[in-house]
Amino acid sequence: LALALALPSVALENGLARTPPMGWMSWERFRCNVDCQADPRNCISEQLFFEMADRLAEDGWRELGYEYINIDDCWSAKQRDAAGQLVPDPKRFPSGIKALADYIHARGLKLGIYGDLGIFTCGGYPGTMLEHVKQDAETFAAWGVDMLKLDGCYSSAEEQAKGYPEMARALNATGRPIVYSCSWPAYQGGLPPKVNYSILAEICNLWRNYDDIQDSWESVLSIMDWFFANQDVLQPAAGPGHWNDPDMLIIGNFGLSYEQSRSQMALWTVMAAPLLMSTDLRTVSPAAKEILQNRLMIQINQDPLGIQGRRIVKEKSHIEVFLRPLSQAASALVFFSRRTDMPFRYTTSLVKLHFPDDAVYEVQDVYIGKIIGALKTADNFSVIINPSGVVMWYLRPVALLVQ
Repeated sequence: LALALALPSVALENGLARTPPMGWMSWERFRCNVDCQADPRNCISEQLFFEMADRLAEDGWRELGYEYINIDDCWSAKQRDAAGQLVPDPKRFPSGIKALADYIHARGLKLGIYGDLGIFTCGGYPGTMLEHVKQDAETFAAWGVDMLKLDGCYSSAEEQAKGYPEMARALNATGRPIVYSCSWPAYQGGLPPKVNYSILAEICNLWRNYDDIQDSWESVLSIMDWFFANQDVLQPAAGPGHWNDPDMLIIGNFGLSYEQSRSQMALWTVMAAPLLMSTDLRTVSPAAKEILQNRLMIQINQDPLGIQGRRIVKEKSHIEVFLRPLSQAASALVFFSRRTDMPFRYTTSLVKLHFPDDAVYEVQDVYIGKIIGALKTADNFSVIINPSGVVMWYLRPVALLVQ
């Protein structure tokens, strides 16, 4: 880490990811399915990425800010070529990555790719050893890649301390703007003293802190619990150009109910998390699509101040309240129920939630869309929250009411 300490700010000021990146990523939904003979529609192949790019471009996603199409693990051939270069699997990516990037760029989108700082990727494909860092950065830039996720399987803590900053320098040296997503903290337990978030923010645009998300509510809760239990460490580390990444949105898959899907979207938004969907956009349900395309939600997620929200209340009744400060003195509030019995009526006031005395806020329900009205901070109010569901409010200060 001494080496990392000596580094100049190499990636923070690449000017990228000033708001949390948004887009689509293959891993959670499609994993390492490489059997294109038995399952051509769902295997990791150029066809899958062509089709997802079409969906992002044609189904209203791109206009909302979902712009990255990210290839995860298992895209490459099992060996580097004679020049030591990474090459895509010739059967599954016959056109090559450059052609795929061109296709994606032509649709006003950006391409992300996956590498691993180690002997192998997590899926057993060629990794990026230290001697390959510069070469791989140059390869990705030549292909027209716009984001790199660099995983950490099959590497030591020492190699990571050297390799992650090395890749930041190498990407910058290519002259191509490439958003840099690091899995470094996730391999070091995610917390100080092993993880130095000040250093990390100078090296990476976003980073995985914790476990991979799985297609289950239990997984969403475990990630959320870890993030908010450690919010004093994590929350100050996030901001424009450098984000905590609690992993992909699994809305539209198999593991979450409607209420739980709404909860993941609201909680990720309050965390200022990257919004990287991992679902089949060709078959996504109207209900899931409506959650993922909620304009006000996205506006809150993409707030230019880039302040990560915090959990501010944890009640014995299993209701939790989260607050995210936004630009122009606005705020987002999320009321979340861990209950599993029935809808719960929760009563509180804005003063109790640390809002200033004697102010008045216009309140808008983020999911319903309608403006509820003006609320004085001293007034008690109630919200009814469904089991494992949320109520989310957007609050804007208005002039004091005339006494």
